[in-house]
Amino acid sequence: MSYVCDIKHNVMIKTEVFDIELQELAKFAKVISNPARLAILKYLAETKTCISGDISDQLPLSRTTVSQHLKELRDMGLIHGEIDGLKINYCLCGSTIEEYLEKFDYFFEPIKSANISCSTESVCL
Repeated sequence: MSYVCDIKHNVMIKTEVFDIELQELAKFAKVISNPARLAILKYLAETKTCISGDISDQLPLSRTTVSQHLKELRDMGLIHGEIDGLKINYCLCGSTIEEYLEKFDYFFEPIKSANISCSTESVCL
């Protein structure tokens, strides 16, 4: 087992404990776990086209904060941005989104079909 020391956050990270598929799903889940990022994805989906201009006009966040969230989404491959003069045209990356949805479906299928019953109803609300 190998460990990586993240000096910036002062933690040890176990890199080989989990298989690559679980690591990828966890990274994706972390990226989409932020409501601002979900709002950006939703906005891009609702526009049904690549948009140019400042997405921060559509969200209750500063331009800098939106820019940081766009970077996380781009790094994950969920969106891409093409520079067009002084503006960036942002688009959803449908193939990457579909790929992660399929991975989540594959992951959760055995969990959905496990037919586990809790001993008390209050525990499984």
